[in-house]
Amino acid sequence: MTKRNYFGTDGIRGKANIYPMTGEVAMKLGRVVTYYFQKLNNSIKKPVIILGKDTRRSCYMLEQAFAAGVCSQGGSVILTGPLPTPGVSFVTKSMRADAGVMISASHNPYYDNGIKIFNGNGEKLSDKIELELERLMNHPELVEVKINEELGNAKRLDEVFGRYIVQAKSAFSSDFDLSGMRVVVDCANGAAYKVAPMVLRELGADVITIGVEPNGININDGVGALYPQRAQKLVLKYRADLGICLDGDSDRLVIVLKNGEILDGDVLIGIFTKLLFEKGEIKKNDTIVGTIMSNLGLENYVKSLGLKFIRTKVGDRYISEDMKKTNSILGGEPSGHVIFKNHSLTGDGIISALKFIEATKFFKNIDKVIDQISLCPQVLLNLNVKKKIPFEELSLFSKKLKSFEKELGTTGRILVRYSGTENLARVMVEGEDEKLINDIADALIDILKKELS
Repeated sequence: MTKRNYFGTDGIRGKANIYPMTGEVAMKLGRVVTYYFQKLNNSIKKPVIILGKDTRRSCYMLEQAFAAGVCSQGGSVILTGPLPTPGVSFVTKSMRADAGVMISASHNPYYDNGIKIFNGNGEKLSDKIELELERLMNHPELVEVKINEELGNAKRLDEVFGRYIVQAKSAFSSDFDLSGMRVVVDCANGAAYKVAPMVLRELGADVITIGVEPNGININDGVGALYPQRAQKLVLKYRADLGICLDGDSDRLVIVLKNGEILDGDVLIGIFTKLLFEKGEIKKNDTIVGTIMSNLGLENYVKSLGLKFIRTKVGDRYISEDMKKTNSILGGEPSGHVIFKNHSLTGDGIISALKFIEATKFFKNIDKVIDQISLCPQVLLNLNVKKKIPFEELSLFSKKLKSFEKELGTTGRILVRYSGTENLARVMVEGEDEKLINDIADALIDILKKELS
């Protein structure tokens, strides 16, 4: 695979103001994105670029730098202010823009940031296009310089979030409403701090909020999808019907049930599969797209309904690509990214939350559906690493990995990978014997510590 200097699993990501997450790189990227999409669309008009962000303090720096790059290349940039990633995707397509850009590091701490790019259809870019953008960034002399009246402009349209609110609400079945429901929603002090409570209230819910007071440095700080415990306590305290936990850019969801139980992400996808199947939106032999991290139990459940299940690489853009190839309308991963293709082209935490509420109303007894989805025991351990050395180059680790895979046989599996967005090595072990998989995971992590130290 061609070595990448900028792009990872989900756009460009890193520590804010440290290469590659600097104003200089953002300006350079703004310039080449504008150039690329103008050439792609053979446009003589100014390319229109939608530019959204979450609530990190560094977003001010990167937003202005990227916008300067767009203007320097003759583009027209529309600044949306804080808006969920799926909102940027939707608005890009809705406003017939040439491209959309989201400045966010998703679930990462405030000191990180990232840049995600969408094409004019609101889809994340393919590896091929990202590599072409990298080529242009590495060779700025290939991008013609604009001067005089050719230079672009920028304007702020904060009200565009209203378009996204209407779109999100339309995903909820008109057969139901949220009247009489008490819902706890945790917005992670992130991009959805305004829109998520508005969507729920406009549909009739009594809403209790957490994480709706962003200050630039408290995004994902003990709140949101990575920390559902606060929502869990409030669900029990206020006897709420549901807890909804979003991450910093609102592209993922964690559900807290009314009894305080935190719902597994794969069970959530199983519920959505059953809902769409029972409503006739998914038919026999249709495909559900998961990832290499998806639980074997989910795969078995999907197949028990007469459906196909395929796995792709981690990341909702890869899920989206395979959904397109297989004409699937549902895909997701256990972390809470779920794509409902009929409503969004990227993971959308708010739409996923509405669809879960719809499922509770459609099935009446959601616990019965949950009980039908039996997951295999699974353990996932992370290890902070300084350098991502290919696993096959770690002799002792490779040897032990093969031995453990043989021991598990066909009743389990082991997956080792480096995170595409953080300096982490991830070890996932799955199987019928819970003690065995825990022992294997611990042993593999210990070996990695020694070989990577």
